[in-house]
Amino acid sequence: MGQQIRLVVLDIDGTINGDSNQINLPVKQAVLAAQARGVKVGIATGRMYRSALRFHQEINADVPLISYQGALIKDPQTQTVVGHWPVELKYALSLIDDFAEYVAIEKASVHIYIDDRLYVRRITEETKGYAERSGVEPIEVGDLREFLLSRSADHPPTKVLALCDSPELVTQLLAQLKQRYTPGELYLTKSVATFFEATNPIANKGTAVSHLAENLLGFDRSEVMAIGDNFNDLEMLEYAGIGVAMGNAPQGVKDIADWVAPDVNVDGVAAAIEKFVLSV
Repeated sequence: MGQQIRLVVLDIDGTINGDSNQINLPVKQAVLAAQARGVKVGIATGRMYRSALRFHQEINADVPLISYQGALIKDPQTQTVVGHWPVELKYALSLIDDFAEYVAIEKASVHIYIDDRLYVRRITEETKGYAERSGVEPIEVGDLREFLLSRSADHPPTKVLALCDSPELVTQLLAQLKQRYTPGELYLTKSVATFFEATNPIANKGTAVSHLAENLLGFDRSEVMAIGDNFNDLEMLEYAGIGVAMGNAPQGVKDIADWVAPDVNVDGVAAAIEKFVLSV
């Protein structure tokens, strides 16, 4: 692992953003030190673009921002969309049907993301908490099927998310729906224990980081370090020359990592940048 790192890609929640919902100073300082050496630093998150933007700006990221698990890549400096892979309408409608029984008994809330806006059937307590942490205003539209069908084909959903208060239910849904949909139809994952997420099959953080590194920046994968904390980071960690799991990551994520950093709340990202970028 003596290769020179030219690009560091960071997840947000559970990676650079802990319980405080802020990036701690040691992480900002480590990022700044890496950038001073000419290393590019970027973000790859499951968050909406507009929700991720403040983190991108706080670390002075100088590459396009990867959001929605890789389904949208946009350059904040030029406002240019350099990649967008939305969910096919038929699969979005099918997922709404799959979640209907859980929505009916208020075990789940469904979030639909179109044109970087969040649409919901109604605003639940879970949605309020999500909106507060992400800094996004949800839009209540009633019947989501009718709403999606009323949209033109020019506005397909970027992502579908089911928010549950039960981690066990999310795990169960993930297992069930991975049987129902092929990897060529939908990419299914969980970003935190209570978030079930569905995107276009092309869209995951691994393919997005690959596109950013190789096609946009001209780097080899061996020159990339990626840092994340959950199952939606797996592809990105596997792709990168150095894949770092946070200390707070589930064991399944740690198992595929090249190195396990300290916990987010003790600035594990700073430790990883020091080890693989600044000390080399």
